[in-house]
Amino acid sequence: MASAWIAMLAMLLLAFVNGTKHEVEWSPCAEVHSTSTVVVLGSPVTASCLIRDDCPLVKGQAAPNVVWKLDQRSLTEDNESEGSTAASASEGGWNSTVFIPSFTKTRGVLTCSVLHASQCQIVGGVDIRAGSPPDVPQGLRCLTNLTKPETLLCQWDQGPDTHLPTNYSLHTEIRDLSENNTYMLPPDIHHFKIPRAGFVLFSNIEIYVKAVNALGQATSKHLLLEPMSSAKFDPPKVLKFQAEPNRFGCLKLSWSLSEQQKWVVTKVNLEVQLKTANSRSEEPVPVPRVVRQKPLDLCNLLHGTEYSVKIRVSYKQSQWSEWSNNKTGVTLERAPNGQLDSWLKVSGEKRQKLLSVDLFWKVSKQFRPNGKNLSYIVSVRKPPGEKLCITRERHCAFRLPQGVWKVFLSARNAAGTSQPTEIPVFKQRALPAVSDIDVIPYGERSLLVQWTRIDSSSITGYVVEWRPLWEMNASFILFDNIDRNQSNIIISEIIEPYKPYEISVYPRYKDGIGFSQSISAYSRQKAPSIAPNLRVWETGPFGIELTWEEIPLLQRNGIVQSYRIFYWNEQGNIKVVDAAVEKRSVILDGLKPSSNYKAFIMVSTGGGSLNGSEVTLKTESLDPLAIILIVISSGVGLPLFIIISVLVCCSKRLKICFWPKIPDPANSSIKKWTASDSVQDIPLANDTQEPSLIYLSHLSLLDPPQKSLEKRGGGISDDPWFRSSDTSDLGESICGSPHIFNPGYTGLFEDSVPYATVVFDSPYSSQPPSQSHAYLRSESTQPLLEEEPEELSSPKEYQNIPVHREQVFFRECLDDGLDDGLDNGKNHGLVVDMSFNRIPVECTQKQRNVGKLGRAEYQVGHCFLNKLQGFDVTQPEPHRE
Repeated sequence: MASAWIAMLAMLLLAFVNGTKHEVEWSPCAEVHSTSTVVVLGSPVTASCLIRDDCPLVKGQAAPNVVWKLDQRSLTEDNESEGSTAASASEGGWNSTVFIPSFTKTRGVLTCSVLHASQCQIVGGVDIRAGSPPDVPQGLRCLTNLTKPETLLCQWDQGPDTHLPTNYSLHTEIRDLSENNTYMLPPDIHHFKIPRAGFVLFSNIEIYVKAVNALGQATSKHLLLEPMSSAKFDPPKVLKFQAEPNRFGCLKLSWSLSEQQKWVVTKVNLEVQLKTANSRSEEPVPVPRVVRQKPLDLCNLLHGTEYSVKIRVSYKQSQWSEWSNNKTGVTLERAPNGQLDSWLKVSGEKRQKLLSVDLFWKVSKQFRPNGKNLSYIVSVRKPPGEKLCITRERHCAFRLPQGVWKVFLSARNAAGTSQPTEIPVFKQRALPAVSDIDVIPYGERSLLVQWTRIDSSSITGYVVEWRPLWEMNASFILFDNIDRNQSNIIISEIIEPYKPYEISVYPRYKDGIGFSQSISAYSRQKAPSIAPNLRVWETGPFGIELTWEEIPLLQRNGIVQSYRIFYWNEQGNIKVVDAAVEKRSVILDGLKPSSNYKAFIMVSTGGGSLNGSEVTLKTESLDPLAIILIVISSGVGLPLFIIISVLVCCSKRLKICFWPKIPDPANSSIKKWTASDSVQDIPLANDTQEPSLIYLSHLSLLDPPQKSLEKRGGGISDDPWFRSSDTSDLGESICGSPHIFNPGYTGLFEDSVPYATVVFDSPYSSQPPSQSHAYLRSESTQPLLEEEPEELSSPKEYQNIPVHREQVFFRECLDDGLDDGLDNGKNHGLVVDMSFNRIPVECTQKQRNVGKLGRAEYQVGHCFLNKLQGFDVTQPEPHRE
């Protein structure tokens, strides 16, 4: 408590030393005193309240109960951070003091109240404001206005808010006249216009600003300037801008200051901005200081080119005026010069007399049109040659005869014609195209085209061609010629967002144009503008087919990536089906008959998705006839299938038809037959035993006449039949094979597994029953039918014996004497060529053919051999090749 009293006394002493004492009387029986009503923000504040003894509120009390409040907030001893109070008796009354260690409000009302009859009665108070001293004004600048009335406008930066009323004053001093002026400004105003009487245009003036408030003052830096040097002129006027006779590449500019500033006769700075009609750049052209009355010549301009001009002025280091009005002028024309960039495409076949040619061109960096109303001439020879077309466009289509290897392109204006640009006619050839072409958006109005260069010394460059896909006219095609070492380019001409473009890259070779690679691209994509409408194409009880139209090209806003169909039933079970982009149709299957469904389509691009409108679908009901057919099919079809399956499994013949057995030729039982087995169990001629099945695909029979053998004198060894050991071509006629007479012929398959070739040395009717037969291994590669295990054993009465030369008779295929030899019962050689296939055919004894054989081939692919011993060969109807 003692420390609080010491602090309070110290504050009272400090207030007394400062000589600041304020009193506010709220009640005739009380007085409130404070150290200051304006304090620095955050500084301590001390106040006292003196209550007289005759105050009705304290009569009869031993000591008054005094309450201090700051903006209706009580200041108690319990919260010393907000303030502390103390009360004591003094001469003639009671004195209560309050101490606030930090006044953080910019403004507050401190009141003194007495608690009487359970109520607080305010007996006095004081209004306290807090803030900061003013900062030094910064950024003092002045600008002279030469428009009457002339003024000098000065401005400065106010700085941080002081939370207190701050007054500014502007002070000037004209040194040549020793004249000082002070201009007082209203509170918080930080700009002022000095009238014309307060400055001289061409005399220096010193200017500064002073800021003052209740807590202090501050002065800015002094500014020394010449008012004319800080003047900003009004926009000047361009009077004339035109060409003079016989002055090519020059335009004369006549100009003046504004009407209100024509009195200025001093030299000023002039800046000219020239711009051609098709140029986007507006770079200003500085001009030395000029006098306003003197016209200005602008030279080194392009011939026959339209320019627009505007100007602005300043004085010394002053600000530039605003730009003047625009004025246009055209330089004198001359004949165009320079080369044009071109791109020529040829279409048509070599056998056609005339080729279709599309020629595109554009202005190169070296080309100068030198005039207006430019036209272009395409000719076969240098002018004055035959003209193919004359146009003002930059595209021309024409027909060109075969044999023309170059055309010429010239530009013409009113002053003359340029030197022709020679364009070679390269026909498109089957030359390699570029690979890995890719297009990447490069901003909203540009595309970056990339590809892989062709590593070839014959490459001379590339041509990048692009066109809007919604325009079919060839005049919209643009191109750019690229160096052979370059593999990318940024294209921006006519590129707009959300619109499709086709970009093609052609390789240029020394002797032709290679194939192109094309790709479609967007500089920017977003969701489609519209979604397609779903239409029902076909409805069934269990499914519905939906179709939709393609979105118009300009409303896609991107590359369509997917179509997705959402549909749901009345219970809300949602299903999703993705449709192919190119089909634009989808089948919703697995639906219930006579049910309602709802569906909508969502179309997506690289920039977003859009949902279509909702449609209602209904499946058809089942037809009563269809229900009956389904029930009958289910009741009859299943038992019928079971019966057929049982029959197939139980019947050996049907089983072979459905599942043919393919034997392994390497493990065939024929190699196990012996000579002792061949004479056993030889059936008689009238044997009616059921034959075993043998499957043949080809049977070749040869009956050489006897006289052919006689002519040879029994020289069987000289016959090419015996010189050749080849038996591989069993599918051909032995007699008609060109290879059988070739001694060097060894067959087509050297590693084949032998089947069997049966060779007879006489007609079957004259063979004795005991005569043995020869079985030769065949080299056919056709697989044998697989046999049952019990059928693998060979007949016991057969054996494999070598073929004796004297027992086999062959002859050449001659037409004469064949029938006679057979009719006379002479000895003939007969070769039976057998090769096996998978088709089983059965022949019986009744089908045997024992007639003349002659020179014929019989296809017995659908028959089987009954008895080899008696040469009982059964065949279907003979087929003579």
